[in-house]
Amino acid sequence: MNKLWGIVGGSTLVFITLALMMAVIPGIELSRTPPGAGVKPLTPLQAEGREVYVANGCSYCHTQQVRPIAEDKVFGRPSAPGDFAYQTPELAGSERTGPDLADVGSRRGSDVWQYMHLYNPRSVVPESIMPSFSWMFHAADKPPSGVSPVPLPPAYAPKHGVVVPTHEAEALVAYLLYLKQTTIAAEGAAATAGANAASAAMGGMPGATAATGGGSASGAGSAQIAHGQTLFLSNCSACHQASGQGLPGVFPSLQGNAVVNNADPTQHIHAVLFGLHGVPVGGVTYASQMPPFGAQLSDQDVADLIDYERSAWGNHGRPVTPAEVTTIRAHGQ
Repeated sequence: MNKLWGIVGGSTLVFITLALMMAVIPGIELSRTPPGAGVKPLTPLQAEGREVYVANGCSYCHTQQVRPIAEDKVFGRPSAPGDFAYQTPELAGSERTGPDLADVGSRRGSDVWQYMHLYNPRSVVPESIMPSFSWMFHAADKPPSGVSPVPLPPAYAPKHGVVVPTHEAEALVAYLLYLKQTTIAAEGAAATAGANAASAAMGGMPGATAATGGGSASGAGSAQIAHGQTLFLSNCSACHQASGQGLPGVFPSLQGNAVVNNADPTQHIHAVLFGLHGVPVGGVTYASQMPPFGAQLSDQDVADLIDYERSAWGNHGRPVTPAEVTTIRAHGQ
């Protein structure tokens, strides 16, 4: 009997020791991690949306951790402990059946896009395998006062009436838009230093082009265009589509767009840096808001992205330089 109690006691002691070392103590230490610069607590609606996210098993297919490897660069910078200061327990996840969501609020910052994607993912991403969450919406003859209907393409819209989000959908979308990576000070300084060094190496001339970056006034190189295409596909194609044709009445087309083809790129650069909302595009005012990309893209990135848009789909706008982007960024919104 004494031997049996010795085995039970020893096993219990080992279990308690491992639990303390692997869960309790690390949990206490992590709870003391200060928030990263710019990381804010969730609002009540965002916190409710996080509960909806958990209840619907979103973390089974989506991670919220960007690993420090090349294949994860498309999702943002590598995750840092301070990113999760207000999200305990963390929803880091391990499956990437769907894209990582650590920075989805920056990449897909339009609430209209999020509602469309939640209602039926194929309405904005034809190749998506994500299930529809249409039960978070309901059809109505007309939207309630103060509620905007979800603008769906005809193939996905109901035959009669409009689609409006439920409170659950509003909370979930609020949480998804909260998921934005903030710039780490050292990272931002390094990016700025790199851009300045590239500019200095090229003599600071408007027509100069760094080997790794944006186009010149005399024409962007193939490497810059290829980089711009990668940036477009990861940041812009969800709304404007890979074809650049957008979705009629929902997201504007960039093909033949007057701003994209304008010899003066100021408006084009400004829209990418600071976003756009409530401004007519081609005579149409769109309900969806274009999010700003200036925080996550360097001047070099913005120049490459714009040069791709200005040379794709039959467009013929002149290329822009990182120096032009720097100037407009400095002027602010």
